[in-house]
Amino acid sequence: MYFLGIDLGSSSVKLSIFDAHAGKSIAAVGEPKSEMAMEAAKPGLAEQDPNQWWENVKIALQRLHTEFDIDLSKIKSIGIAYQMHGLVLTDNALKPVRPSIIWCDSRAAEIGENAFHEIGEEKCQEMILGSPANFTASKLKWVKENEPKIYQKAAYMMLPGDYIAACFSEKAQISKGGLSEGMLWHFKENRLATEILDYYEISVDLIPEVVSNFGDHATISSKIAKELGLSEDVKITYRAGDQPNNAMSLNVLSPGEIATTAGTSAVIYSVSENHAFDKDNRINTFLHVNNQEQENRNGVMVCINGSGILYQWLRNILSTGNEQLLDYDYLNELAAKSKPGSEGLIFHPFGNGVERIFQNKEVSSGISNLNFNIHKTPHLVRAACEGIVFAMNYGFEIMQEVGASGKTVRAGKDNLFLSEVFREIFVNTTNTTLQLYKTNGADGAARGAAFGYGHYETLEEAFNSLECLQTIEPKPELVEEYKTIYNNWKKAIKF
Repeated sequence: MYFLGIDLGSSSVKLSIFDAHAGKSIAAVGEPKSEMAMEAAKPGLAEQDPNQWWENVKIALQRLHTEFDIDLSKIKSIGIAYQMHGLVLTDNALKPVRPSIIWCDSRAAEIGENAFHEIGEEKCQEMILGSPANFTASKLKWVKENEPKIYQKAAYMMLPGDYIAACFSEKAQISKGGLSEGMLWHFKENRLATEILDYYEISVDLIPEVVSNFGDHATISSKIAKELGLSEDVKITYRAGDQPNNAMSLNVLSPGEIATTAGTSAVIYSVSENHAFDKDNRINTFLHVNNQEQENRNGVMVCINGSGILYQWLRNILSTGNEQLLDYDYLNELAAKSKPGSEGLIFHPFGNGVERIFQNKEVSSGISNLNFNIHKTPHLVRAACEGIVFAMNYGFEIMQEVGASGKTVRAGKDNLFLSEVFREIFVNTTNTTLQLYKTNGADGAARGAAFGYGHYETLEEAFNSLECLQTIEPKPELVEEYKTIYNNWKKAIKF
């Protein structure tokens, strides 16, 4: 009995086959093999073609069959994790009417800021635990104002994962968790925040059927089943944004537990039983995957836009003139050749849209203190790693101000956490214990699908076989050293 997990990121789509009886993933692929492009007609914009996401899912699914000899007809259900906050608009036939405006697109920041003040700051924080800001609802308002003809063609608004689910099932749906990501969930009253729609003059008819994160959402269409070699009774049984899903993938389900990831963006995510929010809107709170009416479970989250995308940019720059791109492993080796502090070189990783930790403002990004006689490539790479972690810690401090607690952080051994240097910087800057697990977003989505299907009685049971690979403790002498380096980095931030 197999369960399929899909992790739709902004760099690639990853698929994993989870054998529920063995309690582990038995095959995984990513598509495309190079990173997906983000289209940016001008600074501040970021779009991707939803049709390309779906094509990558189909190609990856067939690769599972051909490269791993997976019998796709044994898949019982599908779980989908996806890049958060993106806007997908489709017509009645579920065809996109424009490219998706994705998470790091900044065009709607002013719209959200105006809404926050005009609706009322206290009212917004009571309802949606923050500001509409640059999230999905504000992006939809931008389309309404700037592309009225396209807006008129739209029958449904969805998030990226909902669109992939619709491609399988030919049914438009959106989850409660997804609505909270789009700033359209009324936390206090546990319902759609129609007040935000009313203010933006957006019809509620654009909101498709609302489902929970887990359960029998829909059955795939017979047409798609035949095309892809799947059984006609395959169900969609789980969907969630990538960060709530990443936390679940690490068995982070209870108040006080903390997850982190450093993919295209970098995130620290803590589970809370309270409707916590930051009055300055530097962090955000969303419904966690296991939230229930009788038991609040929310995710308090800090996000740094410039993380893996910075490392990708750095790799591309350093690969200039080479026939092939440098391996990320090589960059990690370079970073290890420099000492902590990178000989005074400072890197601010804020080059991928407005940053929430600075209240959705643009801040000065780039490199400071560069000395042509001292600094070499290893200093540059290490300074980039330090800058990413320091930005994460800046947000972590804000999280702690609003009550997020805990001294142990869990991460998948993936992306930037593959780097020993990055792990050292993280542990000693945050002064936390880091537990590394053998998992990723696609594996977590597959386990979520198994629970949503009913294979497991509890969500905790779905993660009994999760393997901890390594525990890394902070070292007092490095904690003190990184405290000084971090404070110097923080003083150099320029608005």
